[in-house]
Amino acid sequence: MTMKDASMKKSFVRGTWQAQRAYSPAVITEGAAKTIWVAGHTGVVDDAGKSLAGDFDAQVRQCFRNIEKTLAEAGAKLADLVTMTVFLIDARYTTRMTELRTEIFGRDFPASAAITVAGFARPEMMLEIQCVAVI
Repeated sequence: MTMKDASMKKSFVRGTWQAQRAYSPAVITEGAAKTIWVAGHTGVVDDAGKSLAGDFDAQVRQCFRNIEKTLAEAGAKLADLVTMTVFLIDARYTTRMTELRTEIFGRDFPASAAITVAGFARPEMMLEIQCVAVI
């Protein structure tokens, strides 16, 4: 099998209202592929180690930067994500999360779930994202 034969095709079930919430109801992958199971990531501190406590937008952006770095080590990128589970400290952040995710992913959203939790391992955490990428 040549590398050309080993390509992976990804397509999106767009749904109807789901795009307004920045996720796809389903992502379909076909072909020879590698699956990357990404552990929960957070964005509590920036790249310089400065605390982002209390700043939801900054934590979301940093969380995706951290995921992006992990994916790069595995040979993948954010666009390779097929699903994610977003854990939020407060359900009121779901709309803002949607807006930020739209900035990050454009139109091709991973499948997703958003779950509100009572707390995290560190009190300053506002979200955690666990995801799966396929390349």
